[in-house]
Amino acid sequence: MLKLTKIVHLTSVHPRYDTRIFIKMCNSLAKIDEYDVILVVADGKGDEITRGVKIYDVGEKASSRILRMTNTVKKVYKKAEELNGDIYHLHDPELIPIGLKLKKLGKKVIFDAHEDLSEQILTKPYLNKPTRLILAKIIKIYEKYACKNFDYIVVATPYIRDKFLKINKNCCDINNYPLLNELYSVILWENKKDEICYVGGITKIRGIKEIIKAMGLTKDVMLNLAGTFSEKDIELEVKSYKGWEKVNELGFIDRKGVADIMARSKAGILTYYPLPNHIEARPNKLFEYMSAGISVIASNFQLWKEIVEGNNCGICVDPLNPEEIANAIKYIFENPEEAKKMGQNGRKAVELKYNWENEAKKLIEVYNKII
Repeated sequence: MLKLTKIVHLTSVHPRYDTRIFIKMCNSLAKIDEYDVILVVADGKGDEITRGVKIYDVGEKASSRILRMTNTVKKVYKKAEELNGDIYHLHDPELIPIGLKLKKLGKKVIFDAHEDLSEQILTKPYLNKPTRLILAKIIKIYEKYACKNFDYIVVATPYIRDKFLKINKNCCDINNYPLLNELYSVILWENKKDEICYVGGITKIRGIKEIIKAMGLTKDVMLNLAGTFSEKDIELEVKSYKGWEKVNELGFIDRKGVADIMARSKAGILTYYPLPNHIEARPNKLFEYMSAGISVIASNFQLWKEIVEGNNCGICVDPLNPEEIANAIKYIFENPEEAKKMGQNGRKAVELKYNWENEAKKLIEVYNKII
């Protein structure tokens, strides 16, 4: 009997049904007969087998970052060692020490850099500036030391790829592009509501203040706001704005709910602040809006302009200017035929290039090289 290659994905942070880890990567690998695919999580929801993936739970989500980075990481390592996998795929920077231990045991290890951590740390509001600068420098040094030892580095964007290629030549970008048929709807444009949507984590640096201010400058348009606030003070502030009257607050919604919201909306908005970790990012939601066939209102970063304006699928604006954001919203609703065409263009671009089906082939190629 053919021995299956045991692939173990590890996370101490992400939920078990995380879009990149479970829905895209684990599910794609589980379709290959020669692979036994396992996912280790820490959420207290127990073990299960679903869609061909064995999920092992090491316990409740930690109550603090410190406990997560110590106790939870220890539990993840214990389970990883117990499973005796052939290839380990790490999804969190705090698991890098685990990766080094697994290498000493003779295991194959992939580190998956979802974000540029050293740049991301510079935007953390709970750290003061000196601490952010020191931590960012330490992280850069540690990444360089550790990641050169891994068998492969997988990253979420070409920008992060170029950074890690200087550390480890075995590196490629596997982008968070959408599944072709997950969010697409056959609802006619004419049957959509006079609504736009924002889907994802809600924070100051993701532009929520300016978005709500912009809504106060529009007429007869509603914002479907799907996600949870990370900062209580920002939540209280924006709920005092005039524009909040035009917000349909939905909280966290599942993937089917996301599809329903995009189906009824005419545009998706994504106006992140011009910060280092945003300018070169390729956010999931940008391509998910495109995959849903709706027009996009996005920040005017050079890379985003190349994607949005290059495919004529939306409007790029100054994310710090509520009036400019409001004018883009008005344009979408005052020019329905052009807005409809933008949505169609975005969908076409996803079908041709920006889709997970293409990225899955790259993922499988990485595993074939390691095996």
